[in-house]
This record gives sequence, C-alpha cells and structure tokens, in this order.
Amino acid sequence: MSAAEQIKDTIGKHDVVLYMKGTKTMPQCGFSSRVAGVLNFMGVDYADVNVLADEAIRQGIKEFSDWPTIPQLYVKGEFVGGCDIITEMTLSGELDQLFDAKGVAYDKDAAEKIREANA
Repeated sequence: MSAAEQIKDTIGKHDVVLYMKGTKTMPQCGFSSRVAGVLNFMGVDYADVNVLADEAIRQGIKEFSDWPTIPQLYVKGEFVGGCDIITEMTLSGELDQLFDAKGVAYDKDAAEKIREANA
C-alpha cells in the first residue's frame, strides 16, 4: 500500500486524525505538542500518526495535503490545518464550530478554559 493509500485509509477510518512528530502521549516537537495538548485537553477522541516512525508517511502527508509542515489535523476526512491555524481556530471558537458541525464530541468547558487562559 502506498503512503497516499495509507493516509486515505487512516483519515477514512477515524473522525479526527493528527499527523504529528511523536505521539499524543509523547509529542516530539513543540508544534505537535501544542495541537495534541489542545485536543487532549478538550477530550477529543483522535488517532495520532507519528510521522517520525515512517519517512514515506512523513513525506506523503505533505504531498497529500499540499501543506509543507507537520502537524496536520484532519476532521472527517478534511484537512483543517497545522499548528498556527489550529491555535487560531481554538482561540476564536472556530474549532468548536467545526467539531459541532461535523458531530465530533469534545468538552465545551475545556475549550472555553483555553480561551479564558489566553485572553
């Protein structure tokens, strides 16, 4: 199976997927840590894919999304963005709106706490 096929399969099987450096319990870069931290704090059920474990996936995800950096977040098969975009969406409430629209469960109080802490 090619990297693109593996990526399509993974994002098809899971509502939320984070392609990251490291894992959700042990991120290995600050940007991946920030996005995983937001998702973890908000109680989102997501699949994590460690791009450091597979060079074909690491390069393949960049080509698949036409996005040059890691981490990359997918919700219901759609590419949402990387660290800066997810941070902005979290602080503006857009991430909540996306999760609501896509039927993804998350802790609304936790999302509000993130915004309050960053106000």
